[in-house]
Amino acid sequence: MTAGVGLSGDLKNPGKSIPLGTISATIVGLVVYFFIIYKLATSASPEDLLSEQLIMSDIALFGWLVVPLGLAASTISSAIGSFLVAPRTLQALSADRCFPLPFANAFLAKGIGSLNEPRNASIIIGIIALVFVALGDVDIVATIITMFFMVTYGSLCLISFLYHFGADPSYRPTFKSRWYISLVGFLVSLLLMFQISTPYALLSILIIILIYIFISRYHKDRQGIAAIFQSAMFQLSRNVFVYLQKSKKSDFKKNWRPSAVCITKDSFERDRALNLLSWLSYRFGFGTYIHLIEGYYSKAKSEEAKKVLEKLVSRSSMIKGNIYVDTIISPSFTSAIAQIAQLPSPSGMENNMIIFEYDKSKSEGLEQIVDNLALVQAGDFDVCILGASTRSINFSNGIHVWLRNWDFENANLMILLSYILLGHPDWEKAFIKIFSTCPVGEKEKETAKLNELVLYGRLPIFEKNIQVIEMEQGMSFKSLVNEYSAEAGLTIIGFQEEFLKREGSEYFEGYDKIGDVLFVDAKGLKEIK
Repeated sequence: MTAGVGLSGDLKNPGKSIPLGTISATIVGLVVYFFIIYKLATSASPEDLLSEQLIMSDIALFGWLVVPLGLAASTISSAIGSFLVAPRTLQALSADRCFPLPFANAFLAKGIGSLNEPRNASIIIGIIALVFVALGDVDIVATIITMFFMVTYGSLCLISFLYHFGADPSYRPTFKSRWYISLVGFLVSLLLMFQISTPYALLSILIIILIYIFISRYHKDRQGIAAIFQSAMFQLSRNVFVYLQKSKKSDFKKNWRPSAVCITKDSFERDRALNLLSWLSYRFGFGTYIHLIEGYYSKAKSEEAKKVLEKLVSRSSMIKGNIYVDTIISPSFTSAIAQIAQLPSPSGMENNMIIFEYDKSKSEGLEQIVDNLALVQAGDFDVCILGASTRSINFSNGIHVWLRNWDFENANLMILLSYILLGHPDWEKAFIKIFSTCPVGEKEKETAKLNELVLYGRLPIFEKNIQVIEMEQGMSFKSLVNEYSAEAGLTIIGFQEEFLKREGSEYFEGYDKIGDVLFVDAKGLKEIK
């Protein structure tokens, strides 16, 4: 196989000759091997097979002469094949400028004669061969050579499998095979490597990975194997989600996890919304971040969107989380929301949460959000509104969750969100503290209810971090929040649509002494199992 690939440039019709020669040689070799095994099994004992490496010369007809001649012939043919293939492979790599030294590429790519014979590459290959021969131990040399042959076969099979499975339309081989045959070839090559020698197998794999990384960094303009994996992953994810949809086995509502989409036009003024998405999507969910470019779709706006997207991708790659970033061009904030509410999630899940964000020191952005909440709540979305402050986040001060007696549906979602946030490394040393307000005389009942929720939900909330406050006449909820959560890393508060009809944007104002605050409106009760 290696000889066929290496000499493909010298063949008249390599697309036909290589598959035919490879398959024919494999079949003939299997037949010969079968009869050799049969001969050894019937003419020699297991003890002789273990102790005598040249047992065939004793049991074969004229074995004393035929076996040495056969060994010499096979060794010479293998050596000639390798010596013909290796220089041409090295010459081809140099012609593709794979090596970091330009003079080395020029020297090794140079050939002589009308057939461009690789004389310089042959000299280098000869030197490498002499180095291995100088080792003296045939078993070591055989193991090393076998490993690199198996790495070559396994890599070819893996790339063939990925190309076949990925269904890349640009991959149109002359000889068509099946992806599962390539997969079996890769797995068998890998298995044989480890059965021969685990240390050498690991070393060979490490070397080929380092070579690939080195060449990839030197040729950053080339896609490499990443593009092949991308096609395969696309094909896999597509098939999985289509199967789940058709079989109706993806019950994301019952097994709830956040699939949030955030829309903002202030991405380069503050990054709190992007951070929030990264916290939510790091372990348990998925986040889609949309930057709004106001205006009508045009060539100029399209070019602007591409530049903005490059910046967002660069920024999102620096944070930890499963975030998909994109841009949208729309004439207004309202039309953008209507479009985004209908977008499918890249994760395959349905979007179940929409996140807005605003600067707490300014009222314009908040009023725009409040004016469009009815549009969002017409869909089946949980709504989160992040009020971003200029204060730096002190994660060690924890997450404060504020509950009120009417927060029946919001309560579970707020607690789940706080638990999900703790899964991010930024909140690793943080804690959750629950504050609940209740009418006078119901403190013990409310405390017992919260303790039971935490116990049966197996939530990482200590009993000492549950505080119930009786709301006496004249007490202000906002004053309590400002007092108890002044140093919190994040404060979570519930809201409902009917309150906004009476108070409007004023409902979200007045929390001036705390840092970032996340307002939550749940669409339905989330079960804490």
